[in-house]
Amino acid sequence: MDIVELSQGLRTLREKFFRTQEVTEKLCAPLSPEDAILSVTADTSPPKWHLGHTSWFYARFILGKFTDFEVTPEFEFIFNSYYKGLGPHIPKSVRSSVSRPALDEILSWRKEVSLRLSDFLESVTTEDLAEVRRILETGINHEEQHQELLLMDIKRNFFENPLRPRYKERELLGAFLPEDPEWINIPSGLVKIGVSTKDPGFHFDNEGDSHQRWIDSFMMMSHPVTNEEYLHFIQEGGYQTPRLWLSDGWDLIQKENWQHPLYWEERDGEWWHFTLCGMVALDLKAPACHLSYYEADAYARFRGARLPTEFEWEVAAGREKINGQFSENHIFEPHVTEEGEEFSAIHGTLWEWTQSAYLPYPRYESFPGALGEYNGKFMVNQMVLRGGSCITPRGHYRKTYRNFYYPHMRWQYAGLRLAKDLA
Repeated sequence: MDIVELSQGLRTLREKFFRTQEVTEKLCAPLSPEDAILSVTADTSPPKWHLGHTSWFYARFILGKFTDFEVTPEFEFIFNSYYKGLGPHIPKSVRSSVSRPALDEILSWRKEVSLRLSDFLESVTTEDLAEVRRILETGINHEEQHQELLLMDIKRNFFENPLRPRYKERELLGAFLPEDPEWINIPSGLVKIGVSTKDPGFHFDNEGDSHQRWIDSFMMMSHPVTNEEYLHFIQEGGYQTPRLWLSDGWDLIQKENWQHPLYWEERDGEWWHFTLCGMVALDLKAPACHLSYYEADAYARFRGARLPTEFEWEVAAGREKINGQFSENHIFEPHVTEEGEEFSAIHGTLWEWTQSAYLPYPRYESFPGALGEYNGKFMVNQMVLRGGSCITPRGHYRKTYRNFYYPHMRWQYAGLRLAKDLA
């Protein structure tokens, strides 16, 4: 890429940076200062921490490297997430105990960082152009990830409030009426997986390097599993049947007394679930969501099926255009889907668990420098999810995107699609 292209690309990214900042702050706008400090589990973070951390990223990795801008020691300690090479940081589990800096102070600091970054981007030297562009693009994608985390965390926080408050007013939606699901046959073959490290487009380091995989013929369901289908699993004693569960999963549901997905409640024989619009009646035709890997795996076994590998999923998803439900729809609940030629709701709507462990691809190379801690060090004990969700920004998503969570987690918008081997 020549200097002219790099300069034009940086100008485009500068505009996207401000749009991304605006979206993040709009997502926080419905919150009170009290909401902004709340974090009810060790997995979630307070909304105001997300605001500070996303600006810290630009301040630390761009301004701190290329200008004389310095992050104060207090902000460095509070807003560093997990970059051990950059120094100590506050444990995630106690982020909600930090009442200061106050929300207005964090918003003021965000504005300061944004203005300083904007000024700097107008005067980047030719020598630094490529590196600044790379880090800025990573920072924007990083903030888009936190937009999704913000909505996940707000929903989890509000659910613990006995008043079950609304984050937003409910959209008036029609019934979810998918076509009849069917099994789609995918033939055997040698397929390309991932993104080439030489590809000039943005991708996270864990999506590379591209490589070939042999895929044996298999079948995958055209639609994700619905609430109605998952409810049948519950009614047939799925949570009381040990043979359906992985050992760790069975121990977990016994310990936590799980009897249904997160956010579901039964009231007088009818099922409801909590959404960012408050409690609503469960739409039986909508995709089942907020399932852990253990629940997804148990359900697949209940159906005499399995979860697809992430490689099978990428092959199947590659047959469909990216026309799905993303955060720009402002619905924030798996509902609307555009029918694909074969696979419905495979892009957007909800993340889908795969049976693949989160591991590096061949020739994997982490981001250079301190950013090398972004993905690689988490490649153990986690499972891969694919597909994006109704709270994922559309421009953030790619068919090769690899999300990952521990198998017990279920506050993310995650469901499943069934797969089977072909004889």
